[in-house]
Amino acid sequence: MPSQKNRMVQFLFTICLLAISSAAQAETLLKPFVLGSAVDGDLAAATVKTRDALTNAGFVVVGKYSPYAKTNIMVVTNDALRATAAKSDKGGFGAMQRVSVSEVEGAIQVAYTNPLYLANVYRMQGDLQGINKSLRAALGAQEEFGAEGLTAEDLREYHYKLFMPYFDEPYELAEFDNYDAAIAAVEKGLNAKHGGVSKVYRIDLPGKKESVFGVAMTRGCSSDEFIMQKIDFNKIKSAPHLPYELLVSNGNVYALHAKFRIALSFPDLSMMGSNSFFSIMCAPDEIGEALTAVVKGDKASSGEE
Repeated sequence: MPSQKNRMVQFLFTICLLAISSAAQAETLLKPFVLGSAVDGDLAAATVKTRDALTNAGFVVVGKYSPYAKTNIMVVTNDALRATAAKSDKGGFGAMQRVSVSEVEGAIQVAYTNPLYLANVYRMQGDLQGINKSLRAALGAQEEFGAEGLTAEDLREYHYKLFMPYFDEPYELAEFDNYDAAIAAVEKGLNAKHGGVSKVYRIDLPGKKESVFGVAMTRGCSSDEFIMQKIDFNKIKSAPHLPYELLVSNGNVYALHAKFRIALSFPDLSMMGSNSFFSIMCAPDEIGEALTAVVKGDKASSGEE
């Protein structure tokens, strides 16, 4: 039988291994996006193939759009993702994953949001490991990209720089008497395309009065195309940044502050330069105005009577 001394040594050795393992997990660097594949092919055919792979993996495609040439985006969810989102305050922002199919220099890139990254940056009660495994199995996982990487701990309190907004400092766009009135106002505004904003999808969360809308933005400095032409300049495209979201929670309508929402997808983007946040400095205010217009009308967002 092992002596008491040997048992103590074995116990301390086990504790050390667990501590090392926990430290390694804590220091794992997460990146915003995953490149599933990059191969020669046809954009339309690759989009259909990607859609079929997602549905075969149990995802539901709730919306799709092409924000600019040679780029198709699909938004997916499933019961597990919706249920996890429903557990968290403003968890609706994390109720979906976004998938892009892009033609870049003759090759087709299939990329998607990293569920582990978003679970932390949106402070969700759940790490979305199952969603992560399903997406990787369906679409592949050549590499994570979009940043040098951030730890889960850093993402839970992420903001771009000092005095920049956090996750819990969104735009508060409007307040209504109840959830139904808020939903009706958002649906009406998106149908009318107030602010150049239109509906891509809607996801309702189970067990609570909360819904998230994905929106296409087309007007001026707030437009998807304008912003991405300026800052999505790397060889591997970060198109799964899109589309932007509106959240209805009870009678309130929110959107993540643009200075947070853009930065979480481009955390390493420089502040100054031709391809930088300075190049889209007009975007945060115009995004806020465009999204306000959805629920209050174009005249209200511009200050007109």
